[in-house]
Amino acid sequence: MSHMLLIVEPTGQRGTRTEAQGREVYARMQRFGESLKARGKLLAVESLASQSQAVRVHTGGGKPQVVDGPFAEAKEMIGGFFLLDCDSMAEAVAIAHECPAAEWATVEVRALGPCYDDSQG
Repeated sequence: MSHMLLIVEPTGQRGTRTEAQGREVYARMQRFGESLKARGKLLAVESLASQSQAVRVHTGGGKPQVVDGPFAEAKEMIGGFFLLDCDSMAEAVAIAHECPAAEWATVEVRALGPCYDDSQG
């Protein structure tokens, strides 16, 4: 069963670190990913660039819109993810507790599923 750990961090947090601090944080996350891979749990992992380099695309009302980042209304951003192969949600949550990012960000745990509500069936 696949689960995703989403690293949800404050938008300006990266700018508060020195380069050395940022490199150390990144190295800790890489070691965490390597340990998951060694345990056979890691399917994919990526760090995402800041929202200042992002765009949002929306086609509401039939009119395509593109908005460049940073996004003033955003207080948090997805900083990266780990895609895991776990036996249960409980196992994924236990792994999230091990994630170094839980010290400075929120680690959201989500099971992969369809884009409709299948809870009734």
